[in-house]
Amino acid sequence: MRFRFLLRPGWLALTLAVWVFAGACFALLAPWQFSRDRERVAQNDAVTTSVRTDPVPVAEVLDRPNSDNEWRRVTLTGRYLPEGQAVARLRTVQGEAASEVLTPFALVEGPTVLVDRGYVRPVNGLKTPELKPVPEGTVTLVAWVRAGESDSRDAIERDGHREVYSINSAVVGRAAGMDIRPGYFQLVEGQPGGEEALPLPKLDAGPFFSYALQWVAFGAMALGGWLYFTVREARPGGALDGPAKPRRKSVAEMLAEDEAAGSVTEAGEVTDVDDGAARPAR
Repeated sequence: MRFRFLLRPGWLALTLAVWVFAGACFALLAPWQFSRDRERVAQNDAVTTSVRTDPVPVAEVLDRPNSDNEWRRVTLTGRYLPEGQAVARLRTVQGEAASEVLTPFALVEGPTVLVDRGYVRPVNGLKTPELKPVPEGTVTLVAWVRAGESDSRDAIERDGHREVYSINSAVVGRAAGMDIRPGYFQLVEGQPGGEEALPLPKLDAGPFFSYALQWVAFGAMALGGWLYFTVREARPGGALDGPAKPRRKSVAEMLAEDEAAGSVTEAGEVTDVDDGAARPAR
């Protein structure tokens, strides 16, 4: 049978590797990049729409998760709760180290939410500087709706500040002993109690769509190469057709054979005492 070579162990291993790689390209890697592209497009549309429209009262978004309304601008009226404040450490803003200041905010006739007041630059790249005091009493803020981050590691205390690894309202609430609504709200520039305002995300498409196409192309090339070599070997005269080629001898093996041949020649000759000429032994 022409296709019996497909059952050889080496070919089975090659086939498995090619199909696993192609399956990963088509089922995992390309869809992952396509989903990231859709997320980027949705984010850009949300930011553009929000900038062009007036902020709405926060009560309009409280009945749904923040992820469903991310990047909408809202107004919040209430008071800061500085005793529950935390600093999100190990952040990067505009390519430099930063820490984001997170302060619980009790809404008037509403739940307690987490407000991101902006960022500060660490002193010597490590220590959190002195933070601006928050205003007392009732204030009205304008902020962007943001979904929380997933890292749930507990807060730590360092240099007189409560620090967290991610912007997660459950972590901040657990450390402060408060019930804080999921998600958070990022202050717009110039708000009461704000630190340095965080920049908006860049409104570009990013490389995700082209990356997805590349993974599709890689998977197709792998399958195409496998099909090409399969057809080539199935035809008469393929590389796997016919008897196996003899193994090439190593230099050590060839030297050993030469020595053995020389020993046989010497053992098969005797010297004629009369004329001194060597002649074969009988």
